[in-house]
Amino acid sequence: MRNWRRVLVAFALFGGALTGAGSWAADGPPRAEGEAKGLVLRGDARCTECHDEVDAPEKLAIGKTRHGTVADGRTPSCVSCHGESEKHVNEAGRGSGPTPPVDVGFTAKNPAGAEARNGACLACHQGSTRIFWQNSTHSRRDVTCTSCHKVHDGHDKVRDAASQPEVCMTCHKEQRAQMARPSHHPVPEGSMSCSSCHNVHGDNPSQLAKNSVNETCFSCHAEKRGPFVHNHQPVSEDCTICHNPHGTILSNLLKARPPYLCQECHSHDSHPSQLAVLPGDRTTSTSVLGTVGRGCLNCHTNIHGGNSTVNSATAGRFRR
Repeated sequence: MRNWRRVLVAFALFGGALTGAGSWAADGPPRAEGEAKGLVLRGDARCTECHDEVDAPEKLAIGKTRHGTVADGRTPSCVSCHGESEKHVNEAGRGSGPTPPVDVGFTAKNPAGAEARNGACLACHQGSTRIFWQNSTHSRRDVTCTSCHKVHDGHDKVRDAASQPEVCMTCHKEQRAQMARPSHHPVPEGSMSCSSCHNVHGDNPSQLAKNSVNETCFSCHAEKRGPFVHNHQPVSEDCTICHNPHGTILSNLLKARPPYLCQECHSHDSHPSQLAVLPGDRTTSTSVLGTVGRGCLNCHTNIHGGNSTVNSATAGRFRR
């Protein structure tokens, strides 16, 4: 291994002599004579002396990520995230094994707290959708950036719509079970991901992408937004009064089957509170006819809101 590294360094030095200073653009300014060349990042030779392609090949996969883009001047080095870790370097190979980084490392053994570990990431990634991270539910529960993100991995699952739910549902097991029900958003099919509705770095209620449940739902279901001539109050207030967005056993993500769902609110002494029974004989009485189909939506088709002005006496009842 050492001989191979000497050959690599000699080749790099020989190439630099032929092509001039321009060949060093990807590796920073020219190095002093005899200084080892980093395998992946600028100035990482001190780390890759141990964490090389034999001992820790998974660490070198960072070269396949944006953190390994050496042509970008903003690309961090190992010490930018892990700290100088002098004790780690000096004691490497002693005792039962190397000690973990003493500054901020991205390892399960790292003694640094969640706030310190996240600080290494937020030093660069504090803006945009992560500006309110410190007030988010994940932050308050000591979730770290590396709990979800694989910094050294060329394929960060949480940034891929197809594999993102697998990461989220590692903790959110209730939502995993709901997504397996017959009526659900197309998250398991890959047409949506958790981040389609949620901003996991934000501080909105339930870490939603928008400021409220309705705003988040209306970003796709714009036809339900209104305003209508006749607004259904539960729709205007909160979509989750009637729907469970992660999945149910009923069609249209409904929490309960009509007429029971409707009668949770419409329980006064009139037509809405009819018992779910069949009439015993021929009848035209509306006190029992409404329960024959066992579905309020058979008549009240515009349940999210109506614009009908044909018959003002019944238009407010969300009929067609």
